[in-house]
Amino acid sequence: QVQLVESGGGLVQPGGSLRLSCAASRSIFGIYTMGWYRQAPGKQRELVAEITPGGLTDYSDSMKDRFTIARDNANNTMYLQLNSLKPEDTAVYYCTARMSTTWYWGQGTQVTVSS
Repeated sequence: QVQLVESGGGLVQPGGSLRLSCAASRSIFGIYTMGWYRQAPGKQRELVAEITPGGLTDYSDSMKDRFTIARDNANNTMYLQLNSLKPEDTAVYYCTARMSTTWYWGQGTQVTVSS
């Protein structure tokens, strides 16, 4: 079993930045593809970005110019840098780890973009 714990969410003004972190309970970063998903109120959960064990990244087209995913395998931690935030970025952001058909999800961290 793997536990994922997100942190770094909060309230930020439009145009601001946040950095989300995801810590894993054991060393999986060299094996699992890690990712961030988000779910806004009344909307389906959607992919934000993923990063493979080798460091290859994939982003949602609507976010790739503003968000950056990174991983620190040695410390079992993944990050999501959120820049130029917009009110429509308001959502719960979830950390994920997947390998083949096995998925793990964190509890989520709330990001609210509002003036």
